[in-house]
Amino acid sequence: MSEQQDFLRQTVEHLDIKQVNVVPLIEMMGKTAFQARNLARAAEIFDEMVNDTDCGVILTLAGSMVSAGQREVILDLLRANAVDAIVSTGANIVDQDFFEALGYRHYQGDIFANDDQLRRLHIDRIYDTYINEDELRVTDDTTRVIADSLAPGAYSSREFIREMGRYLVENGLGEGSIVRTAYELDIPIFVPAFSDCSAGFGLVAHQVANPDAHVSIDSAKDFRELTELKVKHGKTGLFMLGGGVPKNFVQDVVVSAEFLGYEDIEMHAYAVQLTVADERDGALSGSTLKEANSWGKVSLAREQMVYGEMTVTFPLIAGYVWHKRNWEKRTPRRWAKLIDGKFPVKVAQ
Repeated sequence: MSEQQDFLRQTVEHLDIKQVNVVPLIEMMGKTAFQARNLARAAEIFDEMVNDTDCGVILTLAGSMVSAGQREVILDLLRANAVDAIVSTGANIVDQDFFEALGYRHYQGDIFANDDQLRRLHIDRIYDTYINEDELRVTDDTTRVIADSLAPGAYSSREFIREMGRYLVENGLGEGSIVRTAYELDIPIFVPAFSDCSAGFGLVAHQVANPDAHVSIDSAKDFRELTELKVKHGKTGLFMLGGGVPKNFVQDVVVSAEFLGYEDIEMHAYAVQLTVADERDGALSGSTLKEANSWGKVSLAREQMVYGEMTVTFPLIAGYVWHKRNWEKRTPRRWAKLIDGKFPVKVAQ
């Protein structure tokens, strides 16, 4: 154990975009070239969608953002009403944010560490950060406890994550976590591949213990709920960190609405993606927003790709929007309550 503590010493500290006004820097970058200019244009587009009071803003999270010190940046956007819904990987929401909400931390590490030694010490590595595997197992089991407390049935990931937020509140945990803050602000969080994270282990254990009456996650219900939001609200903008399932899921709601017969559904009016992937291999994470336009998902009017590592590009863009303060004119949409109210969305005739 003492050897484990030799590795788990320096915690990852979360960035505070409120401390530094980056607006002048971003404006200077807009007068340069290459990715600096792309980043400045992306910041302007994100600010436009926040400034557009008719526009619902959806944030997508892929990659390992919370473990890399970006949690407070996300929280500042939530508290500023600059984000109305989140679509994420399970890792960011469960393995990282909910993990920290239970009182655990991520630690600075070393990419040259002996990974076999780390395994023997129950330390998991995400590039240059460490996680205590024993603490992560507590997170796994807590999702089992939450599942055990619910009535058997099929839940959307949004519904289950809302119960995670309720668990934190009722147990006096996780103040300042994404899951708890979203619960308190009625901001829905969708994780389309919910079992692909610590929650999956807990749900498997829950179902093994309750083979005939158990909780399951219905990804089609996630898709339907987000489609309902799109149909009900209309104008939307996307701020996408990375690619993967969250990117495709949130773009596809336009096609889903069309499939239901809503032929006049608007494409996402604004879209920004931050990524290090490129489009040469045809993979989703690097596919351009212009390509998405060919599928009828994203308007070409205000879209921007930014090719750069997200722990650098994200806080700069978020900081620009926060310090521009156009979010002050927005009112909370509380989309979670809108979904829970089960507003009717039917197949168009």
